[in-house]
Amino acid sequence: MKEHVIDRVQPGSIAEGMELEPGDVLLSVNNHEIEDVFDYHYHTNEEYLTVSIRKKNGEEWELEIEKEYEDDLGIEFENGLMDDYKSCRNKCIFCFIDQMPPGMRETLYFKDDDSRLSFLQGNYVTLTNMKEHDLERIVKYRLGPINVSVQSTNPQLRCKMLNNRFAGEALQKMDFLYENGIPMNGQIVLCKGINDGEELRRTITDLMKYMPVLESVSVVPVGLSRYRDDLYHLEPFTGEDAGEVLAMIHHYQKICMEKCGLHFVHASDEWYLLAGQELPPEENYDGYLQLENGVGMLRLLRSEFAEELEHIRRKETGAACVSGKITAATGILAAPALQELAEDFMELFPEREIQVIPVVNHFFGEQITVSGLLTGQDIIAQLEGRELGERLLLPCNLLRSGEDVFLDDITVAQMENALQVEIDIVKSSGQDLVRAFMG
Repeated sequence: MKEHVIDRVQPGSIAEGMELEPGDVLLSVNNHEIEDVFDYHYHTNEEYLTVSIRKKNGEEWELEIEKEYEDDLGIEFENGLMDDYKSCRNKCIFCFIDQMPPGMRETLYFKDDDSRLSFLQGNYVTLTNMKEHDLERIVKYRLGPINVSVQSTNPQLRCKMLNNRFAGEALQKMDFLYENGIPMNGQIVLCKGINDGEELRRTITDLMKYMPVLESVSVVPVGLSRYRDDLYHLEPFTGEDAGEVLAMIHHYQKICMEKCGLHFVHASDEWYLLAGQELPPEENYDGYLQLENGVGMLRLLRSEFAEELEHIRRKETGAACVSGKITAATGILAAPALQELAEDFMELFPEREIQVIPVVNHFFGEQITVSGLLTGQDIIAQLEGRELGERLLLPCNLLRSGEDVFLDDITVAQMENALQVEIDIVKSSGQDLVRAFMG
């Protein structure tokens, strides 16, 4: 029987009223063994519970609880998943973790391929290590959406790309999910000369049969760091390549709109920037289903920024209260868009000077242009000695979730000390960016 150690009891909760404490162990709920967090929530969503607990002193308690149906017991466990994380068994030719340099913190090298994290954190999974039991639980608990890392619907090609001889047949699990109405999203990491061109056309066409249960599919370019010794040889995409990818995606968007009212297949922002094409209008993103994959992130930022700026303009906020120089630093990819937003702001507030600095990613290699993979050392090296003004603005995706630490373990405080400037970490919305510009 699995045992789950209680880490924290929320004040004023049912659990506190039952005199549960950190260090106590949950044994079962209504005589059901608890496999993980999904079992826990499923079995505790009842009005009458019998909860078996082993206290820290070894005593075993059987608690009878009467509560409202969806009331939480107020227990937090040492492991949020309440189970071991499932690691990835594939050796994908495009895997970014294999392109990490040595000497970074251990957690950055862990490859997860756990379907449960798809529901909890939005991770994409290959389905290769999912068993029939896992699929049945998804249907039983009506979990969704599940995010599937597809890459290709050509079984032989998918086996090659994932370096797993079962990767092709694993996609058949999408049939089961589709037949049971489990919402899905898909992702295609595009590799030049591998799964692009006619293979991409085949993959999009094959996936369309799952609409609208499969709500969206994103196409993102492979990220290539400079640490690719002894890895499968992959080439970066050119602007011309990006234009061809976009032409195909736009073609299928028209077909999908006519078929079920969804654009369905979406290109990440990198393709538009690489091709030098304007981003699509907001309505083309079907409600921004793939923001975490960088699909529509810049369009949403611009829309929110313009709305907030117009709100300020209507309020006739005095421009004199916003003055002085500040600096905003970001990755090469987003810098031109950020520069445009800064100019829009300075037009309304001419006393504010905003300097936008694109930071080159020397740590992972110059082909990595997204801000989320910038390191503290690159930012310090490229900003040190420059006149940064009153404050330095940095996007929140540079930091480890919930902490003030960059990828290379440099802290915000250390960077402030090195650059001798106050740092503001800016959240991802356009409203937050306007407020950061205002200070």
